[in-house]
Amino acid sequence: MPVAAGITVGLLLIPTGGAHAEPKPTIPQAKARLAKLNDKADKVVDRYNTATEDLKKAQSTYTKLDATYKRKLATVADLREELVNMAVDTYKMGADVTSLPALISNGDPATLLNNVALAGQLAQERAAKLAAFDRENRGLKDQREKAEKALAVADEERDAVQKERAEVLKLIAQQKKLLDRLGAYKVGNPNSTGVRYTGAASGNAAAVLRFAYAQIGKPYVFGGTGPGGWDCSGLTQAAWRAAGVSLPRTTWQQWAWGASRKVDYPQDLQPGDLIFSEGLGHVSIYAGNGQIVHAPQTGDVVKVVKLSAYGRNIQGAIRP
Repeated sequence: MPVAAGITVGLLLIPTGGAHAEPKPTIPQAKARLAKLNDKADKVVDRYNTATEDLKKAQSTYTKLDATYKRKLATVADLREELVNMAVDTYKMGADVTSLPALISNGDPATLLNNVALAGQLAQERAAKLAAFDRENRGLKDQREKAEKALAVADEERDAVQKERAEVLKLIAQQKKLLDRLGAYKVGNPNSTGVRYTGAASGNAAAVLRFAYAQIGKPYVFGGTGPGGWDCSGLTQAAWRAAGVSLPRTTWQQWAWGASRKVDYPQDLQPGDLIFSEGLGHVSIYAGNGQIVHAPQTGDVVKVVKLSAYGRNIQGAIRP
């Protein structure tokens, strides 16, 4: 459903107070509408998160290259000045050597000539170093220009997706108000201490599930990376970080990262595995015994549910 159409639907859900106002939808109807909205919103926000991560990388690359470029430019400037000074000194020394007073007054002409030769050699070495720095700087300048272009592209992409994200957040805000009026909106507790994990998982999987269970009761937040709220991939990233494994930020990135770590679903699922669903719009953690722990959607909280009750359109699973 296009965003514009979604906005129209969302607006129709708000009572206008007239004689022709539509009756309030039931809680199941509201939840069904919210679920459809979140299926779309998950994908949009994931694209936004991905674009934001790309922007951060582009900014970091540009900053490093720019600093290196400026530092080397300063080095080249110093070398050039040193080379010019040496050339002037060498010229003066050579002129003095060939003058009659110098030949008469210098008790050791060979020493003076050796000094001139040495100065010339040093000048040649500095000239060679300067040429090398110039070559290096030309390549570095090209890299910096590429980084500038990548930064501009990432910035444009982020701005484009952010506009779409803003539209979805408007719809979400309307749905949250609707659920609140119906008494079905779960605020969650950002300071929740969760639930103690007592399952049979061991090793990394146990560390992952201990962390995830400690987040139970905290609200789902779009773009949330904790500690007071989470989105689905923010939770899985942080849970596996607690086990010493670094995952990318978004569901798409996590799925791509695990391309060589896929497991046969569902027969080979083990606690701690990541399950991807909703066209890669959602990711959850398998908790064992047919259950998952996840940050589901707006108006809900981090919780444990049966996989059979939530596992729609399963894409597959990976084991980090």
